Amino acid sequence: MDNSGKFLAIRSVMMPKDTNFMGSIFGGHIMSLLDLAASEHAKSIEPHKYLTKLIKEVNFIAPVFVGDAVSFYTETIKIGKSSIAVRVEVQVERGVENREKLHVTTAEVLMVAVDENNKPRSIR
Repeated sequence: MDNSGKFLAIRSVMMPKDTNFMGSIFGGHIMSLLDLAASEHAKSIEPHKYLTKLIKEVNFIAPVFVGDAVSFYTETIKIGKSSIAVRVEVQVERGVENREKLHVTTAEVLMVAVDENNKPRSIR
């Protein structure tokens, strides 16, 4: 957990295989990691299998480049009968000697706990 009360769910260094033709990291790659961070957060609250129901508005406000260390911080917004709403904040650190920190995006992800037949199940 960092000082703001958010949990560091994932931290990954971006590699060349994840770039688009413009030389920045695919937005879809960041979104897949964002989804994974929300899932890991939900499992830490209540250990079940989760499926993504909804990702609310992902607005990229800074690009991500090869070599950037991208951190996905999570926090619980709400716990429902079978779902957990998770806020995921994405930050990047770049540079070697003068590390720059930038906010990339924030999204709300609704994760639904499911049983072995992928049907919603109760939590807590």
